[in-house]
Amino acid sequence: MTRQEATHRTTQRTPLNRERVLRAAVALADGTGIDALSMRRLAQELDVVPMALYKHVANKEELLDGMTDAVVGEIDPPGAGPDWRQTVRARILSARRVLLRHPWAARVIESRTGPTPAVLDYLDSMAGIFREGGLSADLTHHVMHAMGSRLLGFSQELFTTSGPADPEGPEAPSGPPDPGLAERYPRIAELAAAAAHDGGSTVGGGCDDQFEFEFALDLLLDGFERLRGQGWTSAR
Repeated sequence: MTRQEATHRTTQRTPLNRERVLRAAVALADGTGIDALSMRRLAQELDVVPMALYKHVANKEELLDGMTDAVVGEIDPPGAGPDWRQTVRARILSARRVLLRHPWAARVIESRTGPTPAVLDYLDSMAGIFREGGLSADLTHHVMHAMGSRLLGFSQELFTTSGPADPEGPEAPSGPPDPGLAERYPRIAELAAAAAHDGGSTVGGGCDDQFEFEFALDLLLDGFERLRGQGWTSAR
């Protein structure tokens, strides 16, 4: 028996269930990109007929919901410590590491019509950290809005001064800036020339704008702590 035949028989003996379907879908999206994912392609990967998938996920939207929950489930649980800011920071950076492993996930999370169960669990847990840290329910409400997608480890950047995290993504322009553009937009050229990235960042240096993400995260957390200490309320 060849190795391929043995693998095929092992696959046949492994019962198909929802967890296996979602695990295969995540792996397929990681390997080929989310746009290449289809029920038919997934069935081929699992060596089953497409109709077999529908016993475990009703349609592709439910598949994407399940993939979202599978990815969010990889985020580390909150740690213990006296400083709520460090607890929040560590968990958000864990979420960011997860999304770097699955570059398609942020787009899928944003595409959902409503938060999935795992996302709701995660957000509820994060709100609990804020509340246990001494933030009022009123302040926590506004903190959650201010954080937005940063709670899940990603943000919408105004512009990118570095290359993509995805090695298969479009490359950033290289070489010296166009003198004509620098003359027309001198302040943007100045900012681009001054951009720096932290090689010792939590996730690692390079082209992911990690430094900027952590910079904004720390500013927000320090600001929230200042408001908490002032007894801030939205009625002011």
